Amino acid sequence: RGGPNGNGQRRKRKATSLGSGFIIETRTNGDSYVVTNNHVIQDADEITVILQDNSRLDATVVGRDVKTDLAVLKIKSKRKLPSVKFGDSDKSRVGDWIVAIGNPFGLGGTVTSGIISARGRDIRSGPYDNFLQTDASINRGNSGGPMFNMDGDVIGINSAIYSPSGGSVGIGFAIPSSGAKPIVAQLIKFGEVRRGWLGVHIQAVTEEIAETLGLDKPRGALVASLIKDGPAEKSGVKTGDVILEFNDRKVPEMRKLPRIVAETEIDKPVSLTVWRDGKEVKLKVIVGQMDESEVIAALDDEDAPGKPGGDRMVDPLGVALAEITEPLRAQFKLDKEARGVVVTEVKEDSVAAEKGIRPGDLIVEVSQGEVTTPGQVTEKIDAARKEGRKRILLLIEGQTGLRFVALKINKEK
Repeated sequence: RGGPNGNGQRRKRKATSLGSGFIIETRTNGDSYVVTNNHVIQDADEITVILQDNSRLDATVVGRDVKTDLAVLKIKSKRKLPSVKFGDSDKSRVGDWIVAIGNPFGLGGTVTSGIISARGRDIRSGPYDNFLQTDASINRGNSGGPMFNMDGDVIGINSAIYSPSGGSVGIGFAIPSSGAKPIVAQLIKFGEVRRGWLGVHIQAVTEEIAETLGLDKPRGALVASLIKDGPAEKSGVKTGDVILEFNDRKVPEMRKLPRIVAETEIDKPVSLTVWRDGKEVKLKVIVGQMDESEVIAALDDEDAPGKPGGDRMVDPLGVALAEITEPLRAQFKLDKEARGVVVTEVKEDSVAAEKGIRPGDLIVEVSQGEVTTPGQVTEKIDAARKEGRKRILLLIEGQTGLRFVALKINKEK
């Protein structure tokens, strides 16, 4: 319906969002810095901070970081405002008591208590997930509020809940102070986050891959590909290396590496330990700066040589392979710079099918050596069998990019 003026125009609705925050720093000039979640203030035209005594102050955004869901606001007051300080969340243990403060459902300052239920939770909300889990009652409106330890230090920033109903069911998540503190400091200093960058595409090290590479157990991050002219390539890192340590910090699993690198100072020379050819290799790398706008980086390789030839069934893997030809390039829409051997057929119930290998995929390397013909693939399989190996490592290029796959070597029928 039209409005009262009869012109048929609707009045634009004004939306309001509520959240929580805390003052982390107060300066002598009256400026105070408030920490909250990015999703609390995202797309806001006006931001107002309401203090405990119900006084209202206009706030401006100093900086925000979408990847960690953190934001820093600035308010100005004639009186010195009290502030809190960050504690060390790394010292917190599962079972420690905590206190959460926030503004649930806009009711006002509310305090709840509980324990740390788990650490290092990955809830798939961003690339650097490392949440503290708590059973303290956290509801909508608590986002951005502080989580205190029993010493009164902030060890977490309440950020999310797991709830089928939308209310608290005893599963809440907080960004740990160990990750939030350096980001907040950068937002205050630069107005943005300047993350370290290594220039690699990585994947998890499975038990099969660890066995194939001679590792004692699954650990580290496997380098699937290198970004051209990136810090890793310049330092001598190779495709197939497993990064075990970065800047003297162990990499227990793949998802830990991006956060460790991101937290490292830009242009800083750091040590790098990789697993290569059955032994540890020490390297030095100068950390670059991540381009936040860059999502995907493609390899820039030379054209792979190839001679026309028919399909060849490789029974141990359950695939038919062929050299790259123009008809196959057109059939499978291969890039002009595609290299390796083309998978033209995959047998059902084969080891290749179990690992998601499909027709049109390219086998780029076998046992960390480049291949350009089906014959080279079978030769490497025969060599692996003679060495008594149960699995063989393939570098596959498919629709999702480069990835390593460890396949069992079945007996020829």
